[in-house]
Amino acid sequence: MRSSPSIAPGADRDIYLVLDDYGQRLGRAWPETDEEDTDRDTLLRHLMEGQYRNPIRIVSFNTSEGWSQDASEEIAAELRQRCAERGEVPPTLEEFLARHGHRVDVQLSLL
Repeated sequence: MRSSPSIAPGADRDIYLVLDDYGQRLGRAWPETDEEDTDRDTLLRHLMEGQYRNPIRIVSFNTSEGWSQDASEEIAAELRQRCAERGEVPPTLEEFLARHGHRVDVQLSLL
């Protein structure tokens, strides 16, 4: 019996994906992402660059270790730090940061 190749990434590393909201007409989707762009640092850079329209949730998983989790809160904390260092919040992140923690303006003033 032939087996089908796995659709799960084979790399033994953490993978990060974003659920993005494209508006009422198009709805929410997990956009296609190049395999090399699924690491934490690249995800954070893409979020800061505004490459997602309206991120809703971020999940991370590692198929080799057999786990998955909602990483929205931890990514939001890292983004708040980066925004504080930069002195501005990209407009595409305002709702995400508000949804996953304290209000952005309050958080930035505390850092």
